[in-house]
Amino acid sequence: MKPLQTSSGDLTADRRADYAEMLHTSGDHAAAAELLLGALELAPQWAAGWFRLGEMQEAAGAPDLAAQAWTTALRLDPADRLGAVLKLQLIGKAAATQAPPSAFIETLYDHYAESFEGELVDRLGYRLPECLDRAIRAARPGRFPLVLDLGCGTGLMGQKLRPIADRLAGYDISAGMLRQARAKGVYDLLVKTDLQDFCYSGPKADLVTAADVFIYLGALDKVMNKIAGMLADGGLVAFSVETLACDGLSGSAGFALQPSRRYAHSQGYVERTLDANGFSVLSLQATIIRQDRREPVDGLAVVASLLSGSEKSG
Repeated sequence: MKPLQTSSGDLTADRRADYAEMLHTSGDHAAAAELLLGALELAPQWAAGWFRLGEMQEAAGAPDLAAQAWTTALRLDPADRLGAVLKLQLIGKAAATQAPPSAFIETLYDHYAESFEGELVDRLGYRLPECLDRAIRAARPGRFPLVLDLGCGTGLMGQKLRPIADRLAGYDISAGMLRQARAKGVYDLLVKTDLQDFCYSGPKADLVTAADVFIYLGALDKVMNKIAGMLADGGLVAFSVETLACDGLSGSAGFALQPSRRYAHSQGYVERTLDANGFSVLSLQATIIRQDRREPVDGLAVVASLLSGSEKSG
């Protein structure tokens, strides 16, 4: 994928944009937006600049102007590597969707690949792999012949899985993340793939994991149906979601886009989706996924077993 143009390509415009950032940081959002708009007059094709303008205008309390800026960013970058459509959804200027743009997820994780673990583990207190590892071992002690780690990232979950996996494969949308995972040497196979369009034709797995992955998928029925097809009868799926307080917050969907541009899911929705796809819940534990702006992010760590054909019919 072509790298996102973070510079306007115009020296004067970039200087104005830098000054706009200083004003924005100081809290003068309206002045920052006005200055950045002037920079964009010099570089009108700069998608990242229009996206940032929208953020400044939103902070200045001008949602209609923010919507115009994000719409322009989306027109200039239809793949939506910055996630402008999600911003539009959050202010009610675009229809809700069941998943974010794939290019946004890929760009996000490619950008953070090198600093990802330091940020997530050291600064944000991310301990989800340890939590899922304990839940998996409690649900089924022993080894698994084949484990598939979906959204494997830099391999934090893979490091926990390696001691209990005879064969371990990781899948991720970000080439940058996969490079970090490959350097750890814990996976037998690493594959670049988009989980929204994931096609698996390998042997049936005994365990599939998705640690902190479904926050960027929204609707879970499609992916859970795919996971069911990847597992042997009795195989386990272990995953996490950020918690949506109740179904009523998201209507009948059971999931909702948050200001973080991540999705949260209700416990009821998770349980219904598992049941509809032939899974039996073995454990469902409330946990803290990470810190976000110094506040804990509540979540669920889930382990479920795929029922055999006879169990489903019974």
